[in-house]
Amino acid sequence: MKQILYSIFGLLFLLTSCKSTESITETNSSSSTDPTYWQQHVDYTMDIDMDVKTYQYKGVQKLVYTNNSPDVLTSVYYHLFLNAFQPGSEMDARLQNIEDPDGRMVENGKSRIAALKPDEIGYINVKSLKQDGKSISYETVGTILEVKLEKPIQPGDQVIFEMDFDAQVPLQIRRSGRNNKEGVALSMTQWYPKLAEYDFEGWHADPYIGREFHGVWGNFDVTIHIDKNYTVGGTGYLQNPNEIGHGYETETVKETKKDKLSWHFIAPNVHDFTWAADPEYVHDIMEVPNGPVLHFFYKNNPKIAENWKKLQPKAVELMQYFSTEIGQYPYDQYSIIQGGDGGMEYAMCTLITGERKFGSLVGVTAHEMAHTWFQFLLASNESKHEWMDEGFTSYISDQAMNVIMDENKANPSEGAYRGYYYLVKSGKEQPQSTHSDRYDCNMAYSIAAYNKGEVFLSQLGYVIGQDNLKKTLKKYFTDFSFKHPRPIDIIRSAEKTSGLELDWYLTDWTQTTNTIDYGISSVEDSGSATKVTLERIGLMPMPLDIEVTFTNGTKKQYYIPLTMMRGEKPAETPRTQLKDWAWAYPTYTFTIDTTQGNIKQIQIDPKGLMADVNKENNTH
Repeated sequence: MKQILYSIFGLLFLLTSCKSTESITETNSSSSTDPTYWQQHVDYTMDIDMDVKTYQYKGVQKLVYTNNSPDVLTSVYYHLFLNAFQPGSEMDARLQNIEDPDGRMVENGKSRIAALKPDEIGYINVKSLKQDGKSISYETVGTILEVKLEKPIQPGDQVIFEMDFDAQVPLQIRRSGRNNKEGVALSMTQWYPKLAEYDFEGWHADPYIGREFHGVWGNFDVTIHIDKNYTVGGTGYLQNPNEIGHGYETETVKETKKDKLSWHFIAPNVHDFTWAADPEYVHDIMEVPNGPVLHFFYKNNPKIAENWKKLQPKAVELMQYFSTEIGQYPYDQYSIIQGGDGGMEYAMCTLITGERKFGSLVGVTAHEMAHTWFQFLLASNESKHEWMDEGFTSYISDQAMNVIMDENKANPSEGAYRGYYYLVKSGKEQPQSTHSDRYDCNMAYSIAAYNKGEVFLSQLGYVIGQDNLKKTLKKYFTDFSFKHPRPIDIIRSAEKTSGLELDWYLTDWTQTTNTIDYGISSVEDSGSATKVTLERIGLMPMPLDIEVTFTNGTKKQYYIPLTMMRGEKPAETPRTQLKDWAWAYPTYTFTIDTTQGNIKQIQIDPKGLMADVNKENNTH
């Protein structure tokens, strides 16, 4: 492991500087599993002039948009996310009416957005917009810019949109903002007019009310003019470290002594661009063997320095773990930045709050770095399928923490199962197919997305076998990285890996609130054999693992396949395979040979990987 540490005055992006879009293969608009698949493409060139005194900035954006769809487009839509941080916005209204508002967004029980003054709000004001050099009409509707095109965009055509805009960074309320609780000056997330995604379902011009994002794959060329005392970190590769003099006092820098420096970044094949800036950032670098360079930006605060130094080798291990278990990280850098309001994933970086205990700092880094695979590279629609990014990320980060932090848990997802059981008992569960903004309360959303989403993968390993689950994740990455996978795609990856039919699993777990509840109904001894009757109480079907413990201490494993799977999972230990159980039959009977000894205990699902909502009837 090679470690290179620099202070703020030794700032070097050299290990990742001067990169170009050639370092990442362009997105393929087809899919190995769906020959009709297509996706749009966009290239951004932006020039941003930031005033760190007023927190206002001016932007010039050139956007080259390629219509890879088979459709003629007569309109386009942009997201103006910062407009959410204004009194009376939809985000403010939802915050004031939901029963359990996000604690970061309220103060003394009242909406922080509602209390923002004019110089504290966020906004993006579009000043002009042209299509291929001609002015076009547009209207700002909350956080969406509705654009009527001068000329329809034909299938296969490419157009250029040019925009001038003014913006103001809001006080830190949620994800984006200025002067967060730890004193970071600028957390610049979702800060620019961002073209909405158009796919086989049409436009995804959802208002920004509370949840997360969906974007168009493309390339970014961004220049940020900012006060010379500020250090900038984020998405992409810095192109001009020598020009801005960070790391050296070159003669050119001494002579010019400009008030502002211009940071020029290139980010190839991403669907977002994020940055953060602060005059007190320390910048450390650590190289992953045969992997990317990791950048760490954190406040020059003696109280957190030790933990941030200790974090760095753990971050290297995390990057190696995820690359091994899912697929190789494809970029040459990744940045971990103190900022934001908790932890949030972005392109080639994350923003996390940094004043944490060491375990918490590693944990949040593990989760947000894992998002690089689940939602960034495997760019599912977070608004519609939130469980695919939050749940899968929670699963793999818990697996990683179990190894890297030596937690040694038999089931690293045990906490997720507890969360799911709590949701079921609360009576507030809604199907995971619910749009993320339409959950009745934040608790129901959070548990459905994070916990139930994690159990989806953990329990899938129970259904198809742990080795097949590992292979499924790698196939999913191979087939769908740099694309927009849907729920069916993870299931099809699992089916192709395991040879089993799994549509029932996707349907029941994600589109309904059906629960799993199997029980031991009766046990009848008759000499050298014992007849066991099982019952299915819940509506969701499952195959069953059963363990029989004899009084002499020996154990025997039984496996009951589910008929609709049209096959069986591989045996991980010696077992007796029984006849299939067809779901519609509420009971099932089998016989245990007791010539080897009397039965001490019979248990359904001894490893606890099946999310059975009533464990009390699982053991006899």
